[in-house]
Amino acid sequence: MTTTELVEQIHKKKSFLCIGLDTDLEKIPSHLLKEEDPLFAFNKAIIDATHHLCVAYKPNIAFYEAYGIRGWVALDKTIKYLNEKHPEIFTIADAKRGDIGNTSTRYAKAFFEDMNFDSVTIAPYMGKDSVEPFLAFKNKHTILLALTSNKGAFDFQTKLIDGKELYKEVLETSVTYDNSENLMYVVGATKATFLTDIRKIVPKSFLLVPGVGAQGGSLEEVCKYGMNSLVGLLVNSSRGIIYASQGIDFAEKAAKSASVLQIQMEVELQKLK
Repeated sequence: MTTTELVEQIHKKKSFLCIGLDTDLEKIPSHLLKEEDPLFAFNKAIIDATHHLCVAYKPNIAFYEAYGIRGWVALDKTIKYLNEKHPEIFTIADAKRGDIGNTSTRYAKAFFEDMNFDSVTIAPYMGKDSVEPFLAFKNKHTILLALTSNKGAFDFQTKLIDGKELYKEVLETSVTYDNSENLMYVVGATKATFLTDIRKIVPKSFLLVPGVGAQGGSLEEVCKYGMNSLVGLLVNSSRGIIYASQGIDFAEKAAKSASVLQIQMEVELQKLK
């Protein structure tokens, strides 16, 4: 999917919501455990109930790897279902990979070619030759971890290196990579005030923003500091949507939770006019 197509979907749906499919057998409604494939049964129900309210889905790969082969099968079924039924939706493999050379190319082929995700999250620590293999894939997007929403982000990401925060060095260096127009960046909603400085470095890039909802991030602040003329935001909510209910009505309640955010996003989008 191209950035232009993504922007078109945002305006069509009046939403820049990304729903995280962090599907955990210990948290899904117990009645689903009787299904042949509980992980996929849960994901399918969530997708069927919320696809009209969001523009992206983001399976966190760890929640599938944890269950071995059956987890990978559920993930494969999920992405195939999305690509078949809702090809207009942007898909994110939240894999946080990061290695060099042929290893990165193999990771990229796994998620971009075999599973046909639109994007994948990666860690930038190993530098240029760990990122560019992902960027070589046409109409695919590499989402670089820039400033994350966890407490440990301050251990390294905001440390001063020659008077400059490390996350700013990551951003400034990344824009020099080949095909850097295919880059997006993860910036946590709990770090919303940092977005002003981030936008000075990457004014046109899309930002994937986790942390709204369960982690306490403010959608209004994220939009105030991070939105650009093309919107430029994918705001993710996972637990606050998919685990809105543990009952038979879990998908319906998920849709209601997603709708609350979508309505707020519609208000923010109107400010662009």
